[in-house]
Amino acid sequence: MEFLIYLIILLYSIIFHELAHGFVAEKLGDYTPRLSGRLTFNPISHLDPIGSIILPIFSVYFLGFGFGWAKPVPINPLNFNDPQKDMAKVAIAGPLTNIILVFLFLIFYKIYALFGIYSNLLLFGIKLNLALALFNLIPIPPLDGSRVFLRNLDWKTMFILESYGFILVFLFIYLLGPLFFKLINFIFNLLV
Repeated sequence: MEFLIYLIILLYSIIFHELAHGFVAEKLGDYTPRLSGRLTFNPISHLDPIGSIILPIFSVYFLGFGFGWAKPVPINPLNFNDPQKDMAKVAIAGPLTNIILVFLFLIFYKIYALFGIYSNLLLFGIKLNLALALFNLIPIPPLDGSRVFLRNLDWKTMFILESYGFILVFLFIYLLGPLFFKLINFIFNLLV
């Protein structure tokens, strides 16, 4: 039963992240997420067979931690008034949502702690959403940080980065993953 609750926290942390992209896109004039049926809390609509199932299983087995992704919410920047600026707003919405979730889980954790109840599920929610927010802010395509921090790069450089984005993300995880997790743990310990 506890495993199921952990899974639900994981799924809905990712779903809220993706929904935030879709709702902000819609607010800025792009109805593609709604028209494609992606503004839903149904987890099946957000699961990517490779990124949500196969890769997480293999990464836990071979790396000792889960790595994966949800199916990205489709966005059409041609529907925006200012495509570059509006794409940055859409991109930042996901990590900001995870940061909001960090603080919601933290508030509940602190309230429970006042009564001597310490919940590992709430701690998991804090650490997971902290990791999702910070990881997605890394400025490597296809991560959200690339749309926020690299939006002023010329199209040729951005094209090259996007072409090798997944390789760069895996290199980051391989080379800097331990340092990234130390950062997550450091911030987590400051919060809790």
